[in-house]
Amino acid sequence: MLHLDPNNPNQKYATSSPNSWSTASADEKLGLAYFPMGNRTPDQLGMYRSPAEEKYSSSVVALDLKTGQARWVQQFVHHDLWDMDTPAQPSLVDITTAKGVEPGLVVPTKQGDVYVLNRATGEAIIPIGQVAAGSTQTIPEDWASPVQPVSGLSFNPEPLSEKKMWGASLVDQMLCRIEFNKLNYSGRYTPPSLEGTIVYPGNFGVFNWGSIAVDPKKQVMFGMPLHLAFVSKLIPQSEINKGGGVNTGEHGVNANAGAPYGISLTPFLSPIGVPCQQPPWGFVAAASLQNGKIYYQRKNGTIRNMNPLGLAIKMGVPGIGGPMITGSGVVFMAAAVDNNFRAYDLDSGDVLWNVEIPAGGQATPMTYLNSQGEQMVVLVAGGHGSVGTTLGDYVLAYKLEAQ
Repeated sequence: MLHLDPNNPNQKYATSSPNSWSTASADEKLGLAYFPMGNRTPDQLGMYRSPAEEKYSSSVVALDLKTGQARWVQQFVHHDLWDMDTPAQPSLVDITTAKGVEPGLVVPTKQGDVYVLNRATGEAIIPIGQVAAGSTQTIPEDWASPVQPVSGLSFNPEPLSEKKMWGASLVDQMLCRIEFNKLNYSGRYTPPSLEGTIVYPGNFGVFNWGSIAVDPKKQVMFGMPLHLAFVSKLIPQSEINKGGGVNTGEHGVNANAGAPYGISLTPFLSPIGVPCQQPPWGFVAAASLQNGKIYYQRKNGTIRNMNPLGLAIKMGVPGIGGPMITGSGVVFMAAAVDNNFRAYDLDSGDVLWNVEIPAGGQATPMTYLNSQGEQMVVLVAGGHGSVGTTLGDYVLAYKLEAQ
């Protein structure tokens, strides 16, 4: 945030406050805009946060469109030490409940919880609970919240264990098991540490900026949950200065200049670069927005672009991007790392259509009617450095046949 407003040169603004780096939504009738919130930097160090920063971090905030004032806030992580900020645009959908039809707001999170709120009041439509967070042991300068929120609609994965370690060979698996036992891990809210901590689900998210899609008639959501572990490690500044290693790309050490610790945050991979946890890692899933029931969660995508032989084995692969649902209940989504664009049946998750595309489809499709009244589906295929897909600059358009 800039430290000045050219229209109000005497007004000063705080820097490093919780940001909203994702996309907002708005309800013009209610006069509210909904902002998914991050946390103040450094992401993994909470000791510098003020009470106001704590209140609005890792949340969704409803702002009054006329005044800019916060009307309500719902927080999804208390004292976030894992970079579990709210990454996705909230979806607006009216939901039939025992109280009648309520204006709903659906907010997917990196933890896998999907929060279904009344967008007028911020109150939960699907219940929100508070659970014990497990270990609260952290560095002397910081603390960890003893409880954390959970939603009644959740794609949070089962905890990791040594038995769930995996590898492309027996040696690979053995090395992953050794590393698992060396790292701190007591569940999804294990605080960062000097020894190294497994963050699972990782801060890449169960959901990320690709968000979800909703069918307003069926009151169903469709998304692409990911189950990938990361490793975070706090590094004293004296060691960073000694080694001179700072982050110059996707991975490495974030120096956190001015703080006592930098942070190393990387995927939990074997020595040959495959995830240490057993597959599947990526899914397609659908759930009710009325009661939180998960209808299905099926592995999605193949490892065709992840092995030298190009074998299209369906293992459920990572990805990033979003889905789009047509009025007839067909879901279009690319996103996975295997460079394919697929259509799914919303009711079952079955793949109805599949085409190989020339670059990674890490984007969200859109649909429109052309000048002849024909329905088109368009996808930008540009690839994505974080997931290593083929880079490109393609805009791909497909025409849907009338039935």
